[in-house]
Amino acid sequence: MTAFRVTATSTRQAWLQAVQTLQANLSRTQLQVSTGQRFSRPAEDPVAATRSLQLDGALQQTSQYARNAELARSRLSLEESTIGQIGGVLQRLRELAVLAANATQTNETRAAIGTEVEQQLDALVELANAQDGTGDYLFGGYKTRTQPFSVQAGVVTYNGDQGVRMLQIGQDRRIADGDSGAAVFLSIRSGNGTFVADAAVANTGGGVIGASSVTNPALYDGDTYTVTFTSTTDYEVHDGGGTLVTAGTFAPGQAIAFAGTQFDLAGQPAAGDQFTVSPSRNSDLFGIVQAFADALNTPVSDTASKARLGNTINRSIVDIDQGLGKMLEVRSAAGSRLSAIDAQASVNADVELNIKTLLSELRDLDYADALTRLQQQLTALEAAQASFARTQGLSLFNYF
Repeated sequence: MTAFRVTATSTRQAWLQAVQTLQANLSRTQLQVSTGQRFSRPAEDPVAATRSLQLDGALQQTSQYARNAELARSRLSLEESTIGQIGGVLQRLRELAVLAANATQTNETRAAIGTEVEQQLDALVELANAQDGTGDYLFGGYKTRTQPFSVQAGVVTYNGDQGVRMLQIGQDRRIADGDSGAAVFLSIRSGNGTFVADAAVANTGGGVIGASSVTNPALYDGDTYTVTFTSTTDYEVHDGGGTLVTAGTFAPGQAIAFAGTQFDLAGQPAAGDQFTVSPSRNSDLFGIVQAFADALNTPVSDTASKARLGNTINRSIVDIDQGLGKMLEVRSAAGSRLSAIDAQASVNADVELNIKTLLSELRDLDYADALTRLQQQLTALEAAQASFARTQGLSLFNYF
């Protein structure tokens, strides 16, 4: 009887262990079916779990790239639109400059034009202080929460910096989400972009500078030259060191040329009048417009004051043209970056799809296989329970 009891106990324990294993397998399969996942704990498939964690990290990173790209797209689109509006303001200012240059204008009509120029300047400052949807300023550089431009006593001051925020939109790609106000508004090349021709403030004659250009880049050395009229018809050109470069005779409407440069000169200069040719420098757009407005609001009466006004208006037209060129350059750069974002967004979408496909292969359950396995496990468990019930009723006494 002792041997029988040991055998019965061992059988029961073996059965219980088998049933527990079957139940555990069944529970795991039921959990898989309910969640749709092949595993819920790393221990169930360490290799797949490790790979899944790696892919999860890559997916989060790609999602961040996508968010960065959308942020950059939003700001660049707004910048592009704002620059377009600024271009419209500058175009109107150019029209006003051409209108003011008409000889039929009087001090009163020029003052009226000057009023509109000041209004356009206000609009220009307002656009330069444009904000995005989050309240960040577009043209403040890194100082996105500081108003970039302020006006005090007719002087526009830049309060931002020259920083440019770079956003990572791909594994190996970063892109600027805008431009600083210094780069957009304070870097307008004066004159024709290479040199600027100016009339001395103390001139007493009627000489008015017109178009200027570089006729021979090989001869232009970037020095500052002074053209001095020794009489109403004769002039001398000296370089920055005072050395005589050339001399000539002038007739109204004639171009003065030297050292690979030339500029047109209308009107009649007086003896002692001077004109300079100096390398272009960076000017701020607001100062250009303010100087134009000030000139229009200054009455003129004699030949010298009329010539100064004419020189200022002509210089304003040239500088406004440079401003328009700058806006076109900035807008074109913003458009190029938007195109780059579109291209990278397509790459990011492909990468994201690939990662999600790999994750699906690692994690997602094959329902057909799982349901078949579930049915097999249920059948095996029921059979085990039924067989144990039958064997529990057997005894050796049944065979005697």
